[in-house]
This record gives sequence, structure tokens and C-alpha cells, in this order.
Amino acid sequence: MVGWAGLKGGALCSAIHAHLRCGDPFDVALVRGILNQVARPVRCLLDQWIYEGELRDNNDEFFVSGDDGVAEDKLWREKYAIRKPMLPSFVPHELAEKILLIGKSIDFIRRACRDRSPIGGSSRESKDDAVATIELTFGDVPGSPLHQSIDLAYRETSKRLLEILYTKYNFLGHLKAMRRYLLMGQGDFIRHLMDLLEPELEQDAKHLYLHNLTGTLESAVRATNAQFDDPDILERLDVRLLELSAGDTGWDVFSLDYHVDGPIQTVFTHDTVRRYLRIFNFLWRAKRMEHGLASVWKSQTSRTREIRWMTELSEVLHLCYTLGASMMNFVNQMQYYITFEVLECGWAELEKAVGQANDLDQVIAAHDTFLDDVTNRALLGPQSTTLLRQLRTIFDLIVQYQRAQEDVFTAAATEAERRCGNASNQGEAGETRRFIEEDVYGMTARLGVLAKSYQGAVRQFLAGLDDHNDVSLKFLCFRLNFNEHFDVPKRRDDLHLN
Repeated sequence: MVGWAGLKGGALCSAIHAHLRCGDPFDVALVRGILNQVARPVRCLLDQWIYEGELRDNNDEFFVSGDDGVAEDKLWREKYAIRKPMLPSFVPHELAEKILLIGKSIDFIRRACRDRSPIGGSSRESKDDAVATIELTFGDVPGSPLHQSIDLAYRETSKRLLEILYTKYNFLGHLKAMRRYLLMGQGDFIRHLMDLLEPELEQDAKHLYLHNLTGTLESAVRATNAQFDDPDILERLDVRLLELSAGDTGWDVFSLDYHVDGPIQTVFTHDTVRRYLRIFNFLWRAKRMEHGLASVWKSQTSRTREIRWMTELSEVLHLCYTLGASMMNFVNQMQYYITFEVLECGWAELEKAVGQANDLDQVIAAHDTFLDDVTNRALLGPQSTTLLRQLRTIFDLIVQYQRAQEDVFTAAATEAERRCGNASNQGEAGETRRFIEEDVYGMTARLGVLAKSYQGAVRQFLAGLDDHNDVSLKFLCFRLNFNEHFDVPKRRDDLHLN
């Protein structure tokens, strides 16, 4: 019995249990009797924990520890933990985690959910049956009564907690709201909101006012299918402005927000909501590219009729059409990848995992896995920093293209109006020459430089995709360059194979 001095609780149980491995039956019986007596206080603490969710461990003998200084919104994640030195050697870590989860669930139901109703099944009769077998050597006997009672308590407390979160606090409804609004699953709402906000977001960010944006948000809700959503969810939907930087427009700082409170903050923590907002910012920027290029196409379709008779514009208009078509294809393929291969596939996996979850930890793990997958596959992970920077460069070039085309059609319309208004044709040749030499040549050169920069940026982006470890990104590279229009440098390993 050397080395037992100073040991207590679970640590002492481990020390005594080690002597059960001797071959003398008399010694084994003696040690087992001692172990049963020493384990009795630990067993009492265990019963209080798994049946009442209370931790009355004044002498620090139990293998579950609690921190009373933890705030209620962090109760689930930070308040309780396993104290490994006090974990008896005959208690498997998996079972210890289950014991931790039982008491934590009961305490969470009582404190965070404000629910004092009895948790059915963990009756006094089942508890007394378990207490009758006081031996704590259940680690070697998985089918023991204590093992069964712990499994029963785990199933009942976890089921009750999830039931409260799903019904009383509408967890699934809020999860779907995050998908619809922050991850842009409500397509008609997002498109109409973008149409309404476009005039305001085109201006300098410092001229934006939250009350105006909030009013626009409410108008978008009333005009789309979002109006049929749960009123409680719509009240949580809000607008926020991100931190301003020099030269930012409204597009750069606008963001939707979703307010979460109560027990569901355990899943939707402040860090988790920030991850949603980061994903929204990326999706919003990509959606803006699609929205802007659609407006460009409309402008081309309607305004070209007015100036098609001006033959000197044929080259610059051809550049506009070809560059716009290339950009549109790129953005459409990116949107398809993000919407279907990243968000929809990830969401299907999340729904399946949440539906099969047995406890809150599994729900949290499934949700965190979903966000991790979306973050990494949407180029927002740390391993895709260079790719994200290249993609933003491409998006900036698309915005420059939109402005360049607007300048082209504005200058052409002004020149057409001048020619139609000059009935006497006085000075017509000189003005036409000036328009061709200054405006047309200038616009052609501007678009040519823009096209060259765009093609170079896309080549770099495609090379990065092709060199990425994620297989889905490699397939995205193939989809963006299926006809090998962009001359992408081959990877070193490909060169070796050839």
C-alpha cells in the first residue's frame, strides 16, 4: 500500500484497483472490499450528478469539476470538465464523457432553459437499483446495472434537452433562418433587396445610415416570400455596417445580421455568428458580381440598338461583349459551385447529422463541421488566402469593367445625340474625328488593358485551384477552363508525368 498517502477520491480508487491484478484470491477479495468502501463517496457524488445535475464535491474527490464563475451563456462549453487525475482507472474515458454530459445536460435544462419539469425515466426505482450495486468496477463489466443506468440517464436527459431546444426555443427554425438569410438561401428576397439597395450602396460608405437601410430591408421582406416567415425570426433579422476603410462604398460595408439569444446561443456563439457574417460578406460580394453583370447585359441589349449605326464603335463594342461574356461565365460557374456544391451539399449533410444527433454536443459538432466545410471550400480558410486574394482581384476587375462599359455607352449616346442634332453638318468631320481619336481609341485601349489584366488574374486563380489539395476545387478549375481558353501553367508533378 505504499504511495497511497495524500490520495483521495478517484485517484485513491485507481491506486487500490491496481492491486486487483494480483493472483492471490484472498488478497483480491480483501482489496475489492476496501475498494467498495473507498468508492462509496465517489458513487454518491456520481448519483447526485447523473440524477440531479448537482455537483457537491467540497473535497475535490470527483472526476467532474465545475467553475461557478462561468457566465450562463458559456455554461455548456466551459463550466464543466473532466478532472483527469481523479478519473478512476477502471472508468473508460468514453463512459466518463457520457457521465459528464448527463449532469451537464440536467444543469443546462434547469439553469439556461429555465425548465424544472421532471426528466422522465430516471426514477427513484431505477436509481435505487443502481445504488444497490455499489461496486464501481463497472469499467470491466459493460453490461453492469450501473452501466445500464448511465446509458438510460444519458438517453433521457439528452433527448429531453434536444426536445426543449427544438420546441420551446425553435432551434431548427433559427438554423434554417441562418441558411435562408445569412447564407442567401432565400433567393427572391436577396435579389429584391439588392435591387432596392443598389442606389444607396453605390455611394460612399460614410453616407450610409442604418435607419434607411433598415427601412429598405423591411420593404424587401414585405415584397417577397420572406413575409411569410415566423415573425420572431423576422424581428431578429437586421442590418449592420462593417468597419469602414478609406475608399469603401456601401457594397463593401453592408451586411445582414441575425440576433440570437437564450440557450441556442450555445450553438450560435458570438464567434459562430461572426463566421456566418464572414461567409455572408463573401456571398454578398459574389452576388453583387452576378447582379452587376446582369445589369450590364441588359444595358447592352437595350442601348446597342441606339448606336449600332455608328460603325466606328464596332471594335470597342466587340471587346465589351466578349469580355462581358467571359466574366459572366466565370461568375456563373463560381455561383453554381458555391450554391450547390458547397452550400447545398453541406446543408444536406448538416440536416442529416442534426436529425441523427443523440445529444447537444453532437449537434454542435455537426454545425461546426458544416461551417468549417463551407469556410474551407468557399476559399475562406487559412490554406486558401492567396486564392481568395486573387478572386477579389478578379471581382475588382469586374467592377471596373462595369464602369468602363457605362462610360462607353454614355460617350456613344452623347455623340449620337450630337450628330442627330447637327442638321447643318457644320464641323461634323472634325468632331467625328475627335470622337474617334480621343474617345473611341481611349475606350478601346482601356478595355484592352482591362481584358489583359482579367485574363492574367484568372490564369493565376486557375493555377492556384489546380494546385489545391481539395478535389472539389480542382474540378472547379476544370469547369472554369473546360475548353482551355485560359493558358494555365502546368503543375510540376504534371510536367514530371509527361
